[in-house]
Parts: sequence; C-alpha cells; structure tokens
Amino acid sequence: MNVKVVVKAKINPTEDESKVLKAVMNLTNSDKYTKEKEGIFEYIVQEGDISLLTKLREILRRDRILDASRKIIMSGLEGSSITFHVNKQVAYMGRVSFCKPERESPLGPISFYIWTDDPKSLIDWLATKTIGGIPVDELCPLESQHYVQSAKPSKK
Repeated sequence: MNVKVVVKAKINPTEDESKVLKAVMNLTNSDKYTKEKEGIFEYIVQEGDISLLTKLREILRRDRILDASRKIIMSGLEGSSITFHVNKQVAYMGRVSFCKPERESPLGPISFYIWTDDPKSLIDWLATKTIGGIPVDELCPLESQHYVQSAKPSKK
C-alpha cells in the first residue's frame, strides 16, 4: 500500500515554536520537520509515509477511542485522500481530541492529510473496528466468537 502523509500545524504569534513542535511530535514520534510560510503565518510541516501515523495509532488504542476515531476519520475520506484535524493543545499533553479545522481548537488544529491507493485498508489499520472494546485485529480469529459471546453482558 502506497501512503503519503503530511502533518501541518500553524505557529501562532503567541505560541512557542518548540511547544507546537512537541504537540506534533507527540502524535507522529518524528523530529524531522520543515517550516513553511504562508502569508504572515509559519507552519510546522512533517511529510512521510505510514510511519508518521504509528504513534497516533498507538494513542487511539491506548485511550480506547478507536470506534469514535474511525467514524471521524471515515468522514474525512474523499476518493483516495483522508483529512482530519486534532486539537493542538490536547496533543501537547499526548492525547487525541478530533476537531473541526476552525474554531474548535483555539490555537488552530494539527491537520493530517493522507493520500493512499487503499484508504479503506489504511483506516482499518489506523482505527480498526472493535468487538467488545477489543480491536478486531488483536482478537485471535479462532477465539473471537467465544470472546464476543463471553464479553456480552448477561440479561437478567
């Protein structure tokens, strides 16, 4: 699967560049970046492959927000591209909170732009479905049916 990822975060005049970089790095685990200027604003930009999404994938699993994340990421799917935005202040703390591109994140979001020849497989890898709160790719295929049955609350 071919994947190109661009992560972009605006550096506001009131922000410390190192803190914006830390917020981005908390999601990508990469310290490689460029600064780009658009008009009067500067942006931290990271470009790479699927490896830029590995840390985000770990956070979604750790925080047990796969189902909600999947829904939001799917809503950003258009053809072979996927776009979504994460609150910069929350990312600084090593967490993920999805947001709209404007107004929901006071300092602006960290934006993820992804292009791939197989977006469905990428989303399945990044934010897989869950069964009983367990990511389906972690369930043993032979035992998954038994687990699902035993994980369902009993009716009394």
